Amino acid sequence: MGEYTVLDGALAFAVPTKSGQSLEVAGIADNIVRWTSLDADGSVWLEVEVSIEDIISNNQSAASAEANMLIKILHEAHTANPEVLTPGFEVTTKLTFPRNWGLGTSSTLINNVAQWFGIDAYALLANTFGGSGYDIACAQNNTPILYRIENGAVEVTPVSFNPDFMNNIWFVYLNQKQNSRDAIAAYKQRQFDKQMLVSRIDILVTQLATAQDMQSFASALEKQEALLGGVLGIAPVQEKLFPDFKGIVKSLGAWGGDFVMAVTEENPTEYFKQKGYETVVGWREMIL
Repeated sequence: MGEYTVLDGALAFAVPTKSGQSLEVAGIADNIVRWTSLDADGSVWLEVEVSIEDIISNNQSAASAEANMLIKILHEAHTANPEVLTPGFEVTTKLTFPRNWGLGTSSTLINNVAQWFGIDAYALLANTFGGSGYDIACAQNNTPILYRIENGAVEVTPVSFNPDFMNNIWFVYLNQKQNSRDAIAAYKQRQFDKQMLVSRIDILVTQLATAQDMQSFASALEKQEALLGGVLGIAPVQEKLFPDFKGIVKSLGAWGGDFVMAVTEENPTEYFKQKGYETVVGWREMIL
């Protein structure tokens, strides 16, 4: 909670998932980086060889956008710490969630590359994908967090969140991945009273993170959806796709794709499957 508005200094509340991404590095004699990225099912979704020279010069002439972004990430990492890329490396990344779910393929990669190079992950994110960095904080923590950007500095506060109504929270994949960079760009073009919005979101995020019962939790979600929908000029996802749902449905991350969160008294799996959404994951299955 606090998506979009976190970019303007609002408080955000986020919870790390069980799933993530690993990065394994082995030195090789050749002056190249031989890179393989594996999806959760073991299939290869990116396989590329890049010369150290191309990384240093940021020569993005690879055949795919993914490979060119990788070159940029490694170039920025090398710029921050030029001592690492010698002579060459074989690198393998492995996702433990389906790549199209959008649970942090980019942010976990940035965090892992930053650890490899011994550099600041937030700075690496800023120089590559951009964004608020809350997902970097999730990659670095094993508990729920409150997150804020204050005068350009990141503030991360681990919090306890273990509500009695965990079994009433579900995550539903909307069958399409959303591009966070495009969504952020669209948000930044909107004109509104940022100070007012930030103060109202701060109150709702605090209410959410400290909610003692499902009704209080759901109420905070519903209010934020309505508030942010007005700012974005987009109908909240429940109004658009699930108006007859008995409970509350909230967008997560960039509105329009990836997952939504549903809070309801009864198991909603059958409801969402009848609507064409086959992936319905419970809180305990998804969250650390």
